Amino acid sequence: MSSKNRSFRPALFTYLTDLDNNNDREWFAENRDRYDLYVRDAGLQFIRDFEPYLHEISPHFTADDRTVGGSLFRIYRDTRFSKDKTPYKTHLGIQFRHEAAKDVHAPGFYLHLDPAGSFVGVGIWRPDGASALAIREAIVDRTPEWVQATRNLDFASTYTLEGESLKRPPRGFDAEHPLIEDLKRKDFIASAKVSRKTATAPDFLDQYASMSRNAAGYMEFLTRSLGLPF
Repeated sequence: MSSKNRSFRPALFTYLTDLDNNNDREWFAENRDRYDLYVRDAGLQFIRDFEPYLHEISPHFTADDRTVGGSLFRIYRDTRFSKDKTPYKTHLGIQFRHEAAKDVHAPGFYLHLDPAGSFVGVGIWRPDGASALAIREAIVDRTPEWVQATRNLDFASTYTLEGESLKRPPRGFDAEHPLIEDLKRKDFIASAKVSRKTATAPDFLDQYASMSRNAAGYMEFLTRSLGLPF
């Protein structure tokens, strides 16, 4: 892949660092062209470029390049219930959600670019009660599939299972189950760190696609557990 296909450049991280140091509307307006070029436009191009790779993994996940309501998260923070009133996020976030998803609380492939630390994420963050129950029941009913999805070499060498867990076993589940720590999870997510050098490399699209393919079994398990097609 030639450098002309590179979506993200070092200037993205420079801009986000500057934004973190000048997080106000006046500075943002004065530097809007930098945001448009290095963050928004680069993110939208990455979404378009990744779509064929994504659909090779599953045709039921979407790469939506709309500027509002698509795969690219808004730069504007929701400050209504936060003590932190700074108006802008200082990272780039992209989520490729399942076609059935209405919000971020559904299976998805995620990319987070941040001067403080970037990562690739997969899974479902903080599912609602019914969804969490469905996943836990699937882990019990299809234990070998869950073990294969989370312990196979491609996945385990790329990702680390993360998120919060219950302090006690969930109601209705055997506390002595060999996978009780997985059953106690409140988040069914996994992540892999990405360096700034990697994120701005000419072949990052290929690297991200490879990392996403390594999570295909994990994503299929979660998706089918919720009664959705993969």
